[in-house]
Amino acid sequence: MTKQRLLDRLNLRSSLHFDLDKGHIWLGQNRMMLIHAAAFGELRRDLIENYGIEKAKGTLLRMGFVAGQMDANLAAKSFGEADNFEVFRVGPELHAFEGIVKPEVTDADIDWEEGIFYGRAVCKESVEAEAHLKVFGTGEHSVCWNLTGYASGYVTAFFKRFIVFKEIECVCRGHEHCVLVGKPAEAWDDPQYLDLFRPEVVQQELVDIERELNELRGKRSKVPAQGNLVGESQGFKHCFDLLSKAAQAPISVLLLGETGVGKEVFAKWLHQNSDRASGPFIPINCGAIPSELIEAELFGVSQGAYTGAQQSRPGKFERADGGTLFLDELGEMSLAAQVKLLRVLQTGEVERLGDGKIRKVNVRLIAATNVDLHQMIEEGLFRSDLYYRLSAYPVEIPPLRERKTDIKLLTKAMVDKYAPVYAKQVMGVTDEAMAELTHYDWPGNVRQLENVIERAILLLPENGWIGMEQLKINSDAKTLASVKPDGGVSDDHRLSHQIDLRVLPNEELNLKNLEDRLVNVAMERASGNVSEAARLLGLTRRQVAYKLSKQGQ
Repeated sequence: MTKQRLLDRLNLRSSLHFDLDKGHIWLGQNRMMLIHAAAFGELRRDLIENYGIEKAKGTLLRMGFVAGQMDANLAAKSFGEADNFEVFRVGPELHAFEGIVKPEVTDADIDWEEGIFYGRAVCKESVEAEAHLKVFGTGEHSVCWNLTGYASGYVTAFFKRFIVFKEIECVCRGHEHCVLVGKPAEAWDDPQYLDLFRPEVVQQELVDIERELNELRGKRSKVPAQGNLVGESQGFKHCFDLLSKAAQAPISVLLLGETGVGKEVFAKWLHQNSDRASGPFIPINCGAIPSELIEAELFGVSQGAYTGAQQSRPGKFERADGGTLFLDELGEMSLAAQVKLLRVLQTGEVERLGDGKIRKVNVRLIAATNVDLHQMIEEGLFRSDLYYRLSAYPVEIPPLRERKTDIKLLTKAMVDKYAPVYAKQVMGVTDEAMAELTHYDWPGNVRQLENVIERAILLLPENGWIGMEQLKINSDAKTLASVKPDGGVSDDHRLSHQIDLRVLPNEELNLKNLEDRLVNVAMERASGNVSEAARLLGLTRRQVAYKLSKQGQ
């Protein structure tokens, strides 16, 4: 098969698009950029002069390694089930297509089954060598580090084994061409060179420097670690700062926020960083328990207190003694249970149903709600005295749409969580898929994002990158321009993701009918579970039950 035929079969030009409205360039699902070769040369110069040859080399090696992995993913998807060696040969042509270098594989000994790899490539017109020559001229170092990293990343992704390339000849050392040789990492007797591919080496250096600075200052940070709380946005930092201040205090905390923002995760962090961390953390979802049973769940029950109470058992307050009780969906609690809850908070004493014995408890309370308690007070559904008791320290958890900068961090954390569960090696998320995740408004917040990522990992064929085909979320249409066979840019055309809609007859197009239909659809999906239907709709259980009663259900 000729190179031209291989290039045509991959159809690279049709994979390159310019999103003129947003200022994006896409190669497949990877966002690209055009950069002046002179600017790249200036970047190299700054890296070398400020950080030295070795650190500059490591940075550009790792940068190229990631680019190689992403292009390998593009080639594999474009070719489908083609022969491994055929797909492997696309790498050099992709690199040439991107304007980096004109490589030619001159020697290759590859056995995919036995794990044997040896490759040699002659590289002409290297933009990296050209940029270096203009600034530094010839010298003693081979300098095509980004190019070498790319070759290593590309072959490693296909070979499922750490393959490392090294530049043995370079025009910046006076050679006619740049020449790369690749083989398995263990075949190189050069641990110092291999360490350059490991970003954790640099990370450890930064950790050591930070430790030394702390020791010199004679102090360490008193702010608790974030633990499993993930975020760096301003909204998250403000929320975390409030939590940190309350961690060691005995004050009750009221967590506010929409459904799915992760209130229980924040509550657990608060418990784990309090002086009660060695005690129990007992959560209870008030919306998931029928109102006639909530008092028994909270305060316990004595044998024979009601039909079915065949034995005495402690309630959540007793079980949480010495620790933390987390009341989720506080607004769903009945007025009778609210009265008893207020008494427990005031006296530290509980009485089981049907039992006059007083039991002392030492419990820290964290409550959470996604409803407007002020409105419920006005409607007579929530006691104002209980509200003022619980709202002494409110903490608002921002919705995910206000934490856009946290989405990438949360996605990585979820990939790390679910990849081992489904025995998948996830290389990462493509640029286009990450853009989709970032631009979506997430009405279901972090819980919805977690569901999307878990499903995407499940759908991932084997190993690779999570792309648009694994994501099932809404997207606006995009205006794109693609590259024609002659290298020019085509006219704009429209690409859109189809959305599955339920269409109502014209006579049913009014707000009441639409609302009833949504509630019914949610009940169908939740198999009749009112609490689950409420979660899907972003409403409270009581609100859904009320709407169902209006329908006569």
